[in-house]
Amino acid sequence: MCGVVVEEEDLAKLAEIGVKDSKLLTTKKREALFEPIKKIVKAYKLIIIEPQEIDDAVNSDTTNLNFLEAMKTALILNELKPDKAIVDCPSNNIPAYKEYLQNLLTVKMELVLEHNAEKHLQVAAASILAKVTRDRIIVDLEKKYGEMGSGYPADPVTQAFLKKNAKKYPEIFRKSWATYKKIAQQSITDY
Repeated sequence: MCGVVVEEEDLAKLAEIGVKDSKLLTTKKREALFEPIKKIVKAYKLIIIEPQEIDDAVNSDTTNLNFLEAMKTALILNELKPDKAIVDCPSNNIPAYKEYLQNLLTVKMELVLEHNAEKHLQVAAASILAKVTRDRIIVDLEKKYGEMGSGYPADPVTQAFLKKNAKKYPEIFRKSWATYKKIAQQSITDY
């Protein structure tokens, strides 16, 4: 996850270099924007959430993935201390999520929560930094474990890697991931 602080007058610079929702950019274009974005923004904070932490949140009786995301968002916002924060809301219930997030903040700020907030240049810039960081982690993992594809559930290369390595390298997989559960169950019945 990532957050950035951008001065209003620097938003035009983000537009000039071609910043937009990371999902609309090629890997090469995202990579090319990574360093220029870091030079334009006033500050940024990147955090990595490990598979076990996600599994713990998903399997907990008291939390879930949205709560984990809110906690990490608060961690980022409390460190960056922006006057105004635009947050891409993962929850269908924006008012409840906003209230939950607000209670985790130790700093006063204006909070704007939206679905598909990547239309805002600052959110798009943060999404590019996060996506490039994730892609680089996948490359590093491939050096250690072999070709694994994108790491996304629909990717057949990722599915094949998961099938072959779920038991061999359990530490790199989110076990709460439906794709993992399905493939892990299949590999048990295949023996």
